Amino acid sequence: TMHNHLAILPLLIGFFLRGALGFTSPPRTSTTYHHSNNFPTTTKFATADDNAPDPNDVIARRVIVTGDVDGGYYRSCVKNEASRFRKLIGTMSPPDDEDDGKRAEIYVEGKRKFIEGFVRWCERGDVGLSQAIKVESVTDVSPTGLFDDFYVQTGR
Repeated sequence: TMHNHLAILPLLIGFFLRGALGFTSPPRTSTTYHHSNNFPTTTKFATADDNAPDPNDVIARRVIVTGDVDGGYYRSCVKNEASRFRKLIGTMSPPDDEDDGKRAEIYVEGKRKFIEGFVRWCERGDVGLSQAIKVESVTDVSPTGLFDDFYVQTGR
């Protein structure tokens, strides 16, 4: 147990030396800066489109993807991209049997900026080594609020 006490000795020495040599942290107070001119303290800069939608608005989109959508690797990548990396909720349908398992629907809802990034990721289409995926359509829909996570349905 003597060695355990020696392990904190450098910390204690550093703490005492810092105070003795005058190396102390500044006091924790808030500082208010006063401007000597008459400019407003906050300025709203005009943008190209002042009516641009708020990137934090909660929206929902339905994305229809075609190609190798029945592969487990692609489906797990969709789940990771939607839920883990972008904090979106929703679902991915099982492959549609009418199209030989080459078509699926992805419903996502969340903040606009994350949804738009997810749709761009889907449109890249180069997931994995051999998966060929295309986005057939992207539709704006009303958020349902029915999901608490992103789910991938197997249907088989």
